[in-house]
Amino acid sequence: MELSMSDTTTVSPLRQRMIEDMAARKLNPHTQRSHVSSCKRFAAWLKRWPDTATPDEVRRFQLHLIESGASICNRNRIMTGIRFLFRVTLRRHDLAAEVWHIKEPQKLPPVLSPEEVKRILTMATSLKARAMLTLAYGCGLRAGEVVRLRASDIDSTQMIIRIVQSKGRKDRHVMLPAEVLDLLRQWWKARPTRHDAGVAPEQRWVFPGRSERWPLTTRQFGRLFKEAAKAAGLRKALSLHTLRHSFATHLLERGTDIRLIQALLGHDKLETTARYTRVATGMIAKIESPLDGLSAPRRRRRRREDPAAP
Repeated sequence: MELSMSDTTTVSPLRQRMIEDMAARKLNPHTQRSHVSSCKRFAAWLKRWPDTATPDEVRRFQLHLIESGASICNRNRIMTGIRFLFRVTLRRHDLAAEVWHIKEPQKLPPVLSPEEVKRILTMATSLKARAMLTLAYGCGLRAGEVVRLRASDIDSTQMIIRIVQSKGRKDRHVMLPAEVLDLLRQWWKARPTRHDAGVAPEQRWVFPGRSERWPLTTRQFGRLFKEAAKAAGLRKALSLHTLRHSFATHLLERGTDIRLIQALLGHDKLETTARYTRVATGMIAKIESPLDGLSAPRRRRRRREDPAAP
């Protein structure tokens, strides 16, 4: 059950104070829910309020997570929320010092071939699904960026899309391919308009949801992707984010400057974008191995004549 930030009648004082601390730091709602859930899990294991924990109990809880089979990613996520409680809300730096993080294994992101992407887009079950999936791949957008698009974000004059306050509270521009614009214009004529009353045209959701206040959810978008991938006959484990990985990898293989790709993806660090060089199979296949040099016939060097010789 989601609770209001100002609802103090059903929330414990400690939880309310933590919610206020997270709101003051403008943590996004997903992060806030994750932190609260992590602290509830710690309290359930502790069987009392988290502010009464001892350093040894913090250490033993982390061992409990590992022994219970929690993944490294999930374990680190839980301890991040608990450390926020200790460090920010409780000002218990002695407890926060007992929290450690495990280095997560670096895995290669899954990437589709251009032919597989084409099959997915072709097998989209509706105009809405085809427009959304084409946006995600053709512009390298995250799922949340696609569903939160408003009419004012589409600039057909400059052929760009404005991504407003996305991950990291950053704005950026991406290109607007002609095929994407054509699909969006088709969809705009067919989209449901029952929630448009009282909303300025430029503020209307491109992909409206069931509620007048909110757009289509990322979960519904993910379901559309799964249906298209299944219809395309792809059996490997994929997620909607795979389209974004494929966008970056295919641009890299076509010779696009990596810093331009970084700007399109909205990455702060070039190292984050550089990981796609490890999955750009087209580039990797073209690299000449030193083994090839061993099998090639060696050129015999011509002996230089001595000018002093007779």
